[in-house]
This record gives sequence, C-alpha cells and structure tokens, in this order.
Amino acid sequence: MHLQFSALSQNESFARVTVAAFITQLDPTMDELTELKTVVSEAVTNCIIHGYENDPNGIVYISVILEEAYIDLTIRDEGRGIMDVEEARQPLFTTKPELERSGMGFTIMENFMDEIEVQSSPDNGTEIRLRKHLIKSKMLSN
Repeated sequence: MHLQFSALSQNESFARVTVAAFITQLDPTMDELTELKTVVSEAVTNCIIHGYENDPNGIVYISVILEEAYIDLTIRDEGRGIMDVEEARQPLFTTKPELERSGMGFTIMENFMDEIEVQSSPDNGTEIRLRKHLIKSKMLSN
C-alpha cells in the first residue's frame, strides 16, 4: 500500500486509521494493532512538526508491505531532515521544547517495533523504515 497526504496535523489520525485498517488482514493482536497505530502517529507527527514545520504544502509518504510473518512500514518526508540522527534518537531529546514535545517518539518506535532504521540528511528529508514481526507468526515458527 502506498499513501501520501498533506502535512496537516489532522491527517495524522487519517494515516493511523488507514494503516491499521490495511494491516488487519494479517489478523494482528489488539496489542500489535495499538502499537502499530502509535508508531504511525509518532512518525507522521515528526514529519509534520519537525520535517515540514507545520507547512501544509509538505507531503508525507507511507508505504506498507505485508508478509505472512511481518509488516514493513516506511514513513518519509522531504523536509528539513535531521542534523544528528543519533542525538535525535536519544530519549527526551526534542528540538521543539516550546511545543511541550516529550522527545520520546523514536524511543516509542524502538520499543514497539522489532527493527527500525532512520535515514536523514539536512534539507533532504527523513525516511524511517520499521519492521514488526507478528506474534501469530512467531508461534507458528516454534
């Protein structure tokens, strides 16, 4: 599935619900579904607030690949990019403290997903690749 939409804060819930509806065909547990929705919310919010600085002309891109055993999720923007990815991945780090952001977006993504890869460069945007292995598939392989 490929999805793209304007970088408007109200589109975050659209992205979360759309991805959740798409992945239900793999019959994830409620916990897996909640975790994936949370990850989509965090990543999309980062694109909107940090990547595009709330510029509605920006476009957020999501692609989802479903396999029997896992979900691959890619969320990207073509915005400002991240100067120091390692620093940005530290818990409580935020470049927008005035917005009362918690700085836990990457930490939440890392805790809810099995794999996470962040690629970013200044003025060229950010791409986050995430993978989640489903419990059902883990039980089948045992």
